[in-house]
Amino acid sequence: MSDKVLNLLGLACRAGKAVCGDGAAQKTLKRRRVPLLFLASDGGSDNVEKYRRLAERKGITVVDTYTKDELGSAVGKAQTVIILIDDKGFARAIEKVKRDE
Repeated sequence: MSDKVLNLLGLACRAGKAVCGDGAAQKTLKRRRVPLLFLASDGGSDNVEKYRRLAERKGITVVDTYTKDELGSAVGKAQTVIILIDDKGFARAIEKVKRDE
């Protein structure tokens, strides 16, 4: 994975098209389906497994190659375990960058 994915993640957050953090992510996933979910590779196993199962049930693509620190710095926080991309355009752009690498 490259910095391009993290840059797109930061852009999505600044554009208001990303949801960061456990509480906000739970509320969002209960209300609607999102196209892409980032999970920290070093997140707590209970939390990570909960979101992985939920994503599988709802058909959400999961990216789990970044640490809490990497995800957090991309969106301007200290650390974050989960980030939802709430926009199909950003999700497609991130998936394209991942495929091209």
